[in-house]
Amino acid sequence: MDRVLLGICFALMAAGSSQAAISLLGDGPVSQCARAAHDYANKDEDLAACDQAVVEAAPEDKAGTYINRGVLLLRRKQYDAARADFDAAERLNPALGEAVINRGASYVAQRRYLEGLAEIDRGLALNPEEPEKAYYNRAMANEALDDKEAAYQDYTIAWELAPHWDAPREQMLRLRPKQRVLLLIRRTP
Repeated sequence: MDRVLLGICFALMAAGSSQAAISLLGDGPVSQCARAAHDYANKDEDLAACDQAVVEAAPEDKAGTYINRGVLLLRRKQYDAARADFDAAERLNPALGEAVINRGASYVAQRRYLEGLAEIDRGLALNPEEPEKAYYNRAMANEALDDKEAAYQDYTIAWELAPHWDAPREQMLRLRPKQRVLLLIRRTP
């Protein structure tokens, strides 16, 4: 179980984590917020830029900006605030699977695994841009719920979708089913 919790922290905080950032072009606060979410930044000035970006974002960028700010809040373990941003993004654009998946990631981080699984599954059905991150988080939730087979399958899918990402492969190898070794005993007559 401790290894699973470390894995959750890794997935939520490190590169290749569960949070899918929405990329937006430009030089203002909206773009700074997007870059911070995408680059795994967690500085106060980035969060301030996101706060400003939510106010200034064009209608077509507002849902993505809420997701980006939510990602920063998630990294700071401000789960309720992060979920409020993911909820706002989903209200603006119900087709953004990233909002739903990130809400699921926040539940997984809080050890609310069943809620996390439900949200991640719902988000996957919306065809997110980076489904490997959703599968990785779903694997961690399944492992925490002691469903090692489902966790192994999800780590495998995450790795197949992003073969350059080492974390799913490492977890998959750690969980792979042990091959049964048949011992042949020779009997002497």
